[in-house]
Amino acid sequence: MTALQHPGPDTGSAGPGPAGAAPHPRVPFPVVDEVARHCLQEEEPETVHIEVHLPGRPDPDRLTAAFVEALKRHPRILMREAPGPWYRRRYEWELTPGPEVEVVTFPEPGPDALKLARQRALADAPPLSASPPIRLEMVDDPEVPGGAVLFLVINHTALDGPACLRVLATAAELYGGQDNSPVAPPVRAASGDGPAAEPVDMPGGWATPAHVAPGLPEHSPGNGMLIAELPVPKRPKGAAYTVNDQLMVATALMIAHWNREHGKGARPMRITMPVDDRTRDADMPIGNGTRLVEVPFAADELVTGELDGDEMSADRVRDLLCRTAERTRALKALSRPQLGRGANLLTAPVVPVSWRAALTRGLRRAAGPWTSTTLLSNIGRIPYALDFGDAGRAHAVWFSAPARVPRGLTVTTASTAGRLHLALRWSKSLLSQGDGTHLRDLFEHYMHATELPAPEPDPTSGPTTSEGGDV
Repeated sequence: MTALQHPGPDTGSAGPGPAGAAPHPRVPFPVVDEVARHCLQEEEPETVHIEVHLPGRPDPDRLTAAFVEALKRHPRILMREAPGPWYRRRYEWELTPGPEVEVVTFPEPGPDALKLARQRALADAPPLSASPPIRLEMVDDPEVPGGAVLFLVINHTALDGPACLRVLATAAELYGGQDNSPVAPPVRAASGDGPAAEPVDMPGGWATPAHVAPGLPEHSPGNGMLIAELPVPKRPKGAAYTVNDQLMVATALMIAHWNREHGKGARPMRITMPVDDRTRDADMPIGNGTRLVEVPFAADELVTGELDGDEMSADRVRDLLCRTAERTRALKALSRPQLGRGANLLTAPVVPVSWRAALTRGLRRAAGPWTSTTLLSNIGRIPYALDFGDAGRAHAVWFSAPARVPRGLTVTTASTAGRLHLALRWSKSLLSQGDGTHLRDLFEHYMHATELPAPEPDPTSGPTTSEGGDV
């Protein structure tokens, strides 16, 4: 069943229910939600998964109470899709005073409990027909005696990962009584801030971008996933690029190498990058709040020759990092709608929403060849302690984003406790678990290739050092 077909309560209309009952307030779907709602597929549910590893095991009753209270403190998350006739002009969210479903569950323990929880996170989206479109599961951590793993599974039509992490931080504060306020972001060097002062070299044109070459697909529906813990890549202090730029370059080079191995010639790439401008405090807007930009790469920028054992020189890597940094800064500085002006026009409520749905799906299929190569979602340094009191602080947090074809592969990173937590997620119609392992190895290789020594110091300046940067 799709996330819309799960049985839910009879929501009726927005009018009064029992005598004296006030109607539930309604909120029109924002552009991002509407486009996602139009394009739902039963084979590949649009879920976001967040996996939080704790050294201890929270008390189930207290955890449930804390999470339910956290939902009420962020009431925008308590919503379901309102019913309506086919000729309605908009989808609407109907806000509810509390959860209508069991939002915290504790699956049976067992040797495969963690593996099964990951599979559910990719294959079973919380329904839109019942409030809230999110669930929290807790299972034992087989690698940490006495430890636990919290799985937050999100229907991406309604919500994104950073918003739901904010809700989980509130739950941690209510559970443990410890301050989970977000830490201030680290101060970056001036050369890495703000828009570029001069025009930025932005490879363009109408050429279709490279897509990930098929590996050994499993010929089964859904997504596969591999997670890994790596060191945060180092960079010279004061470098003009950030760790995010290093991850962007590593992702591009990983795919370029993979495609060459599979007989695909060099082609330009575009990598979609979510940008989140929201605050992280208790007033953070809840919903799908990121805007998407596409970072371009020319085909000749990604030719490494590594199949012949010829590594890219440090100068070429540094040049690519600096150009990538210029592009990401310029794109972040642009003021534009979340999905671009075309999506705003497509979702204008001038005709019935069912007609727009058919048009959107048709345009998505037609635009498949021009879809970006992949999506790199870098959450960055987790800004909350996620301190659950007697269960301890989170020591690892993984995110993963949907990976439907034509992209077929997404890369998500976050940093916790000085470590980089990488999730590769792919469509099983494109890749297999073995392919994911090879892509992980390529990513790690190229990430290390971006760890360049500092340039030769100017004798008139002070010493230069390397540091692990903000991700």
